[in-house]
Amino acid sequence: MPYPELMVEPMREELARVGVKELRTAEEVEALMNEVRGKTVMIVVNSVCGCAAGKARPGIIQALQHLVKPDIVATVFAGQDLEATARARSYFSEYPPSSPSVALWKDGKAVFMLQRFQIEGREAPEIAQILTAAFDRYCAKN
Repeated sequence: MPYPELMVEPMREELARVGVKELRTAEEVEALMNEVRGKTVMIVVNSVCGCAAGKARPGIIQALQHLVKPDIVATVFAGQDLEATARARSYFSEYPPSSPSVALWKDGKAVFMLQRFQIEGREAPEIAQILTAAFDRYCAKN
């Protein structure tokens, strides 16, 4: 059963405050993914778990301060916005469902994935470092 919105709202706002676009419906995910030609896109699968709160979200926020970053950054909320999350995951179905997780696309193709098992044993600065290395590799303009 989803958590009450009152409990989840601060978890949503944490990423929204740094400009991450929230996708709450499957249609919003579809619309975003239909407009990514020639762009880099990062989708965060957010969640209520402790590793999202203490590691993933803070690491993502730190990474987004980097000079090089994706053209578009969006998020879906696992366990809350079920259809949006399912639609987002359909774009990286070669990976098992994982929340939190971070997927990165370049020109409509998945090029990087950071899954929960890769987040759990790390602290926020290390997650930020992993993400900024991916940004440098996939998002830098030639």
